[in-house]
Amino acid sequence: MSTTVTPQLAPDALRARITRFREVDSEIVRQVQRVIVGQEEVIEQVRIGLFVGGHCLITGLPGTAKTLLVRTMAEVLGLLFKRIQFTPDLMPTDITGTDIIEEDPTTRHRTWTFVQGPVFANVLLADEINRTPPKTQSALLEAMQERACTVRGHHYKLPAPFFVLATQNPIELEGTYPLPEAQLDRFLFNIMLDYLSADEELKVVDLTTTTHVAKADPITSAEELLDFQQLVRMTPIAETVAKHAIELVRATRIKDPSAPDVVKKYVNYGGSVRAAQFLVLGAKARALMKGRFHVSFEDVRELYIPILRHRILLNFHAESDRVTPDDVLRQILQQKPAPRD
Repeated sequence: MSTTVTPQLAPDALRARITRFREVDSEIVRQVQRVIVGQEEVIEQVRIGLFVGGHCLITGLPGTAKTLLVRTMAEVLGLLFKRIQFTPDLMPTDITGTDIIEEDPTTRHRTWTFVQGPVFANVLLADEINRTPPKTQSALLEAMQERACTVRGHHYKLPAPFFVLATQNPIELEGTYPLPEAQLDRFLFNIMLDYLSADEELKVVDLTTTTHVAKADPITSAEELLDFQQLVRMTPIAETVAKHAIELVRATRIKDPSAPDVVKKYVNYGGSVRAAQFLVLGAKARALMKGRFHVSFEDVRELYIPILRHRILLNFHAESDRVTPDDVLRQILQQKPAPRD
C-alpha cells in the first residue's frame, strides 16, 4: 500500500518560502531580459522547467539565441553549466566520461581513474542534439530519467539539480537523426523559438553592436532551487482541474472513447502517462509564478501544446494534408473547453 507524504510547515514558514519564490522568479526575469530581448513565453516555459525539474527541448532557427538563453539561465541561477556540441562522430563516452589508466610515478602502480564527462553538471546544453546518431543520443536517456550514469558497470550520481536543455534546428534536416520517441517523452517541453518583431530586433542590434557587454548576475543557488522544486509539488490542485488535464491527454489517443475526429483521422500515437504528470507539475509551477496558491484550468490549457506537441505521432494523412501537431492540439482544446466553475 502506498502513502502520500506532504511536508507539514508552519503557515509563516510556508508564506516566507512562497514570498522568496516569487522574488527569485521576478529577479530571474529581470536578469535574463538584460541579455535576451523578447521571447517572454519561451523564458516562462524554461523557468517552469527549472522549477519543476524537467528537461526542455528548444527548437528554433539559427541565430534565435537558443544557446545564449540557456547559458544566461545557468548564470542567473548560479549553477554549473556545460555544453556539448553534438556531431555525427560524437561517442557516448564523450558525454558520460570514461575510465583511464593512471600510473603512480613513484610506485609504478597502475589504477583505473574515472574522468567525468560534461554530463556532470547542473545545466547541460545539448546543442543540435539531432546531429548525432541514436547510439550517442541514448547516452543521455539514463541521465535524464535517473539523474545518474553507468560507465563500465559503475553507477555515478549526477549533481542536483540536473537539467538537460537540448536544441535542434528545424531546417537542414540532411544528415540529422530524429530523436527516438522514448527520448522525446522525457522532455517536459518542446519550446518553439520564432523570429522577433521589428522593434525587438532593433533592440538586439543596439544591445550587441556596441562596446557594452550585457551580463546577468547570479541571484540564487542550487540548494534554493531544489527547495523551490519541493514547494511546487506542494501546490494544491483541485480534482476537477486534475481530471481536465487527464481528459486532455487521453483525448490524443485514438483508442480512447473521448478522442475527437481530428485525432482519429491524423494521429497514430498519443500522449503517455508522463504527459499527464508533466502537465499537472507544469501547471503547479505556473500557478505559483502567477501569484496564485492553487492550479486553475487556465494553467493546464496554456501549457497543453508545448508539453504535448512532441508526444503525439501523426500519420501519413496529416503529412499529406500539411497538418502539424499544434493544429491537432488546438482543435482538441476547442472541442474540449474547460468546465465551468
